[in-house]
Amino acid sequence: MPQTQRAKAAREATRESRLAAGVRAVLQWPRVLGAQGVAMVAGAVTVAVAVAVTGYFLSRTDTKPKPSDPRARHYEDVDVCLLTGEDGITAGTTAAEVWQGMRDASRKTHARVSHVPVTGEQSAAHARAHLDGLLQRSCDVVLVTGKPEVTAATQTAPQHQKVDFVLVGDAGTDATSAKNITVARVGDGLRAEVAGVVEREAEARG
Repeated sequence: MPQTQRAKAAREATRESRLAAGVRAVLQWPRVLGAQGVAMVAGAVTVAVAVAVTGYFLSRTDTKPKPSDPRARHYEDVDVCLLTGEDGITAGTTAAEVWQGMRDASRKTHARVSHVPVTGEQSAAHARAHLDGLLQRSCDVVLVTGKPEVTAATQTAPQHQKVDFVLVGDAGTDATSAKNITVARVGDGLRAEVAGVVEREAEARG
């Protein structure tokens, strides 16, 4: 047999001998350790495997607190409502400017703001029906634009002393004498004036 083949055969025989010795050692392992030793080793292996699996899943879980949604807004428990004529908050109207002032205040105080137009007949009686609807919705501050609407609010305010009314436009002496009525005049600065009034009322309630 060539020398190269003899060397290869010798190496293979050595590997087989080492493998056989390893197998014999494994087979003898339970007899060496005994039943108690085998149980202890098996328990240790089980714990090690459990720790490894737990660590794997924890590493895949994002435990960092999620940032709050910057778009989410926290509102104070204050409702500010606007009653307008049939045109609503159409651009260019007084009601539109009032609405902008209300939104300015809402950004600072986080008060909830809403608006409702008086549709149909434009009379104080009809406006009062819409105003009563706002009061039933528990509006804390009510702003009013339009002559019929202002008249209705002037008549209604004395019966709702816990509600603050802001009348925009000309108002009679009855309105100015009521403790829960504020009058805002139409003209330059109306938006800022409305925002200031709403901010004060919302912060006082918040």
